[in-house]
Amino acid sequence: MKPVASRRDMKAFIELPFRLHANEPRWVPPLKLERRIFLNPRQGQFGRHGGEFQLFLAERDGRSVGRISAQIDQALNDYQDNAWGMFGFLELEEDPEVLRTLLDTAAAWLRERGRDRMVGPMDFQMNDESGVLIEGFELDPMVKQPWQPPYYQRLCEAAGLEKAVDLYMWNLEVSDREKVLPVIWELADKLEPEHGIVLRKMSRRRLRKDLDVFGEIYNRAWRRNFGFVPYSKEDLDAYGQELQLVFDKHWFMVAETKEGEPVGIAITVPDVNKVLRKMNGRLLPLGWWHFLNKGRTMDRVRVGFLGVKPEYQHTGVAAGLYAEHFNTAAHRPQTGGEMGWILETNDAMNKGMEAMGGTIVKKYRVYERMLPSASATGVDSPPS
Repeated sequence: MKPVASRRDMKAFIELPFRLHANEPRWVPPLKLERRIFLNPRQGQFGRHGGEFQLFLAERDGRSVGRISAQIDQALNDYQDNAWGMFGFLELEEDPEVLRTLLDTAAAWLRERGRDRMVGPMDFQMNDESGVLIEGFELDPMVKQPWQPPYYQRLCEAAGLEKAVDLYMWNLEVSDREKVLPVIWELADKLEPEHGIVLRKMSRRRLRKDLDVFGEIYNRAWRRNFGFVPYSKEDLDAYGQELQLVFDKHWFMVAETKEGEPVGIAITVPDVNKVLRKMNGRLLPLGWWHFLNKGRTMDRVRVGFLGVKPEYQHTGVAAGLYAEHFNTAAHRPQTGGEMGWILETNDAMNKGMEAMGGTIVKKYRVYERMLPSASATGVDSPPS
């Protein structure tokens, strides 16, 4: 095991999954340039957000066989009043000894910094790629969804990691309108005449301003969620830049009163993974052309966020946003998609998906390991 400490190490860290999954038709290669920026502590948002992390590589006979990160999100610790640490970017060959060494190394790094629990995988936070795929291996991953072969779950659980929570992805198709409970359409139809709430689509020009609305609603509606960290202004600035690359005015929507008060929001992103697969991790020679022509390729969407202010949750705002997604899909190239992730413990949202005729098509599992103090375990340093 060794920490990533050079450009050569970083190149090996980024390129390992390209070798591991080269023959896996479902795996989608990330853009290598984006990964370099994301993993840079000075350029990436997690590092600029105040996060501390270390990347590690496992090698055998001069060849990379596994990788992992260990990270501390002080904003999460402060908000949740805990001492958790996280691990992420987990990739490895099918070898239980490699996973044991990776996990022990990350745990030792976190324990040395006073962490009492290790949770993951997440790259770096819950709103990045999170969890190990446990159902839905036969399906393509959508934007910001990981894909791993089945042996990842088996090795994680054999290594003693315990389940922390499962994350659900729900599939919805415009052709399944008849499966939607009638009450959804009734609530949507009453939204404006009875409650004075209307829907509007966002514009690229106003996107950053509307993200302030998103931040307010997200920070209130999701505050009790597992792993929640409130969005700061700096986080929203970075998120706005990211969304500009995939913005589609038809799918970004706000619910607001006639006086202009925002009360609900939905951010739905066309599935750029279809384009990334064609780019194969590179902008050159033709990756840029595929990206510029992404509108011809993306036929699915992912509903990443759909939330309503608590005091308006009785008015049918969520139903109105759900219904508008069906109406939009009826005349757009994207005729369906997935919503989530949704925590298995979020009964209200999961029941809402059932009411919309959705089906759970993927499940991801987030694991945890307790980290007793070094004095209690006799562990003085990470394994080598």
